[in-house]
Amino acid sequence: MAIYRFRVAFEDYDAVREIDIKSNQTFEDFHYAIHKSINFDAGHPSSFYVSNDQWVKGEELAFMPAERKVSQGIKLMKDFKLSKFIDDPHQKFYYISNFDRPFDFHVELSKIFLEPEAGVEYPVCVKSTGDVPKQFRVSAVAAAANKDPLEVLEDEFDIEEPEELDEFGIDVEDFSSTTSSKSDDEDSQEESEAGEDDDEFGELGFGSGSDDEYGERDDY
Repeated sequence: MAIYRFRVAFEDYDAVREIDIKSNQTFEDFHYAIHKSINFDAGHPSSFYVSNDQWVKGEELAFMPAERKVSQGIKLMKDFKLSKFIDDPHQKFYYISNFDRPFDFHVELSKIFLEPEAGVEYPVCVKSTGDVPKQFRVSAVAAAANKDPLEVLEDEFDIEEPEELDEFGIDVEDFSSTTSSKSDDEDSQEESEAGEDDDEFGELGFGSGSDDEYGERDDY
């Protein structure tokens, strides 16, 4: 049984993982291995595309596809072994993780080993370089729902403590600082608006409202 070594690189970030996987393991196994190597939650719709040297997307293999794709007979990751789609010693796949909040990857076969290494449980990440981005960006969603970003995440992942989000590649401090900054901005805005109201009435000539101010005017 052959072992494939794939180079998995973010398309838009300087982060690379190298993963060894058995030739008879499925694309779904590979999907989970990639997410484990970058500390992302794997439970979202994703797809591999057979690709050429220019990273043009070809035939698709899907994980949790939409009903529309299912009705069209989309191939599922769990049904196909990697060896089925290896036609080149440098076979390439274009991979999209989580279509709702997508990250794109270039996946390339870099080595083929004839035998598995004794005692190794495949798939396994053998090399890791570069820092990966955070998987989720929920500030806009939270703002639309008039919620704290941490509340949105806690609801989505059904957790009790914010620190549990670390398992999903989400840094709680990022959202804590965002929330604090937002609160400070709102306070500043309220103070500014209050000051503008005072200036507005001052410019219009409205003062303390005493009789002396209006005594000489015939229109009051």
